[in-house]
Amino acid sequence: MPSSRRPTYAPAARNRRPDPGSGKTAANNAGDNAPKGAASSPTPAAGGSGDVITASRSVPDQAPSNPAKEQQASGATVLAFPEPKGRRRRKKILLAVGTVLVLVAGLLAGAVYSPVLALQNVSVTGTRLLNPAQVQAALEPLRGKPLPQISDNDVRRLLDNLIQVKSVSVEARPPSTLAVAVHERVPVALVKQGEQYQLVDVDGVQLATTDDPASASLPVIDGGAGAIGQDLFRATAAVLGALPADVLAKLSNASAQSVDAVELKLVDGQTIVWGNASEKELKAKVLAALLKAPADPKNPVRVYDVSVPRHPVTR
Repeated sequence: MPSSRRPTYAPAARNRRPDPGSGKTAANNAGDNAPKGAASSPTPAAGGSGDVITASRSVPDQAPSNPAKEQQASGATVLAFPEPKGRRRRKKILLAVGTVLVLVAGLLAGAVYSPVLALQNVSVTGTRLLNPAQVQAALEPLRGKPLPQISDNDVRRLLDNLIQVKSVSVEARPPSTLAVAVHERVPVALVKQGEQYQLVDVDGVQLATTDDPASASLPVIDGGAGAIGQDLFRATAAVLGALPADVLAKLSNASAQSVDAVELKLVDGQTIVWGNASEKELKAKVLAALLKAPADPKNPVRVYDVSVPRHPVTR
């Protein structure tokens, strides 16, 4: 804002000339002619040599400042800078993601607790020793429970009392069916108990009983029930568990004088010298190959020795 100061100039006294006829100096005349109320400049002392400059300022009354009115009065334009595109894009993405998460959470909550997905049917596969109805009866406490709330551990816990079940696979089939695939323990031998025979797996778990050993097509472990759970039984059962099903079906019985001297008997009277339970997978392959070899009627094989599987012997 330009200054309102207005300098006034008063000449020095030595340059003042008397007004002819009035007896007054020019300075006096100026004082007489000045407006009333105006401050008169001081008269310099006699003998002064410099001119005197005085200044006065009139300050107008100032009203409270209003920036908007000042901008309108001055014709100024206010520029509004737009929000950066990157920030707008992030906001849109976050909003979309949040909306999707809310919808998914709502759908999951509805699925987990919806009575529409309540269990009504249990489909059972993979049973040989068990009857499917036994599995379905064991899983009866799950009926009416929504499928998403049924876990594999829930099914396993209810089937723990069925010793024939080694593991299970569970699959939910909406809207109301639970598919249970049972993996049973595999019987590898028969152990005679009085007039009956017990089917046992490689761990010695008694899976079932039968009166006819021929119906099971399994070798009979010599030693009876007293061998179950002992080192000799474990060694023998481990050997039987490694044999292919077609070889196992040809066995008559198995025995062990020690854990390093397991022997097997075939139904036709041939003997298999197995040795210990080491390298049982390799021994099983070698034995299967030997049994498939063409027989020589003139020199029938009576003994298959696979105790050293890389150097088998027949005699």
